[in-house]
Amino acid sequence: MTRCAIHKSLFLLAALLLVITLTTGPAAAADVPKLSLGYVFTTHHTPLMVAAIKGEAFKEDGVYLKTLIPKKKYMLMSAEDQPLAELSLLVSKSGSETITLFAMNQMDMALASSTAFMSGVDKGTKVKALCPMHVDGMAMVFPADSEVNGYDAVAAAVNESKTPFKIGYHSPTSAPRVVFEGALHKAGFKITGDPNDATADILMVDLKSTSNLIPALLSKQVDCWVGPAPHPSVAEFKGVGHIALNSRDLPPEGDWHDFPCCVMGASESLIAERPEIVQAMTDLMTTSTRWSNSHRAEAAKISADWIGAPEEALAKSAIIYSTDPTEKWLNGEQMFIDMLRSMNKLKGNLKDTSPEETWSKLFDFTFVNNSLDR
Repeated sequence: MTRCAIHKSLFLLAALLLVITLTTGPAAAADVPKLSLGYVFTTHHTPLMVAAIKGEAFKEDGVYLKTLIPKKKYMLMSAEDQPLAELSLLVSKSGSETITLFAMNQMDMALASSTAFMSGVDKGTKVKALCPMHVDGMAMVFPADSEVNGYDAVAAAVNESKTPFKIGYHSPTSAPRVVFEGALHKAGFKITGDPNDATADILMVDLKSTSNLIPALLSKQVDCWVGPAPHPSVAEFKGVGHIALNSRDLPPEGDWHDFPCCVMGASESLIAERPEIVQAMTDLMTTSTRWSNSHRAEAAKISADWIGAPEEALAKSAIIYSTDPTEKWLNGEQMFIDMLRSMNKLKGNLKDTSPEETWSKLFDFTFVNNSLDR
């Protein structure tokens, strides 16, 4: 074979390989959607962090995450090692910010408080909550030297204050804000968000982010704050705060035990167009919540390393993780709706809907029911 013929053969072989690459590699990659998945730096969202770190260890349960860029980008994989979706993890400061991103079509799936989803659906954002993520994990924190302990002592501190008692929160739609404000409102306290209203018993102060909770307490911007785990435990661990009241100890006694907070949700367009991805993520969160409950110490270490919080503080968590929308959980969600209505915070799609209409607009349990039935 002449040198010219050899060169021609090599050229044809290279061209053939290029054609094969163009018709298989990139085309196959193009079939894998690139999606955004939001969460907040809180142990309420530990199952997502656990799924990311455990990776292939969850493969036998049907789906797992393959690391592309640690803490930032993952491939959602089937048990047969087929890529289902490329997920970019987006950290939000709050559920309110998460819902705003959904409304701007910049979020596909997310973990956030169910109250944030309620607010979004009420305002017309096209999202659905798919399943619970956990129960409990909310507390009220006073300065470290405070002796306030329990609801009666909190009520006394409010009554004894000569000016509106300032309670901070990190997001207008956060579950801690709604739970504590709702319970205090129900107890008869006059509550306002207007700093000029001197007639109120309590002034709710928006601190904008969980990162501002401890600084606001140290600077005396607020008398106390309410927030999600791990922030109350971290404040105690660092010696800058004192947990005066857990959400489960609010009155009436027992009504707040195993109370809902965060959920996983998705845009209505993703649910309609790629239900197999929604199913896979729901299956993964079901697996991860169960693992997190049965491996609490390891789950605490994973979330501590991920968030950058003291492991000792996170190990004290009493959060129960679950994707199961039990009757008790649904009753808690109805309490959220009732409280938001009583405080005139639902003015749109959920203003006066029946329970059946509310659940239809807010939830889609199809995927978690399939997941739990497997």
